[in-house]
Amino acid sequence: MTDLTMWLEATAGLSAAGGVGYAKVRAPHAYWALVGLPATLVRFGFSYRPTMDVCGLTVRPSGLRAFVTRNLSRREVQPVPPKIRRVRGTSTGLRVTLRLPAGLEPADVAAASERLRHAWGVHSVTVRETKPGFVELRMTGYDVLRRVRMPRRAVPHDMIVPVALRDDGTAFERDYCKAPMALTLGANGSGKSMYQRNLIKGLARLPVALAGIDCKRGVEQSAYGPRLSALVTTPDDAASLLAVLVAEMEDHGIRTAQPVPDSGGPGRDVRASERGDGLPVAPEAHRSPRLPGRPSPALRPQ
Repeated sequence: MTDLTMWLEATAGLSAAGGVGYAKVRAPHAYWALVGLPATLVRFGFSYRPTMDVCGLTVRPSGLRAFVTRNLSRREVQPVPPKIRRVRGTSTGLRVTLRLPAGLEPADVAAASERLRHAWGVHSVTVRETKPGFVELRMTGYDVLRRVRMPRRAVPHDMIVPVALRDDGTAFERDYCKAPMALTLGANGSGKSMYQRNLIKGLARLPVALAGIDCKRGVEQSAYGPRLSALVTTPDDAASLLAVLVAEMEDHGIRTAQPVPDSGGPGRDVRASERGDGLPVAPEAHRSPRLPGRPSPALRPQ
């Protein structure tokens, strides 16, 4: 009976160890929540002060503090590390908010991020300044880019579309209110198509009209047809669509100054008179007409 119990205990221990090893490779999200996060919290709590000291992230205490420590507390005066304000575990890592003492700056902490990563046994440490005098250490327990899982709170809203995942586990958002126009460039295999797919998927959930012009005759954007308000794949259709878009902008009162020749000299900038709403109006002769002979593509919000 004793031998059977010993064999059962040994088998259970080996099974548990194998399950933990399997989860670490195949399910890092679950491994971090069950094993990695508690172990990192314990390691961080016990080694915080000596780690900051050896990484050069401590300063000499003030004269008053040194006097109180030496004469009233009867303790040895030690260097002062950044003060921990908040520790919060996440599904991908650990976030620690630090209050920097006088004499330290965020660049000092960022320069020591690689040493902090090895000291606390995490995959990466990223330093972000939250406000003057405060930094946030964003630790990731595993490679979040190996199998991308967007945060649950990363949803499109107010012309802000989450399109990618950063290496610190946070979502990269495309804010059209701050930057309405953009040009995406990159080498082959750099992720341009994936970026475009996530962008169209996010914008399709907002009350906007999406128009696509595919210069490869539908190779790139034909799969997004159900999500687009208009999709053209030929030069003639593209010209018609652009004419419709320009006319739509003009209907909303968006105008720009256009250089037109006149008797005063070639190429002189002539700005048209303003409408009642204060927006400039281009001369009638220089408005982009609708191309005849082709139906205008419908622009319908998704």
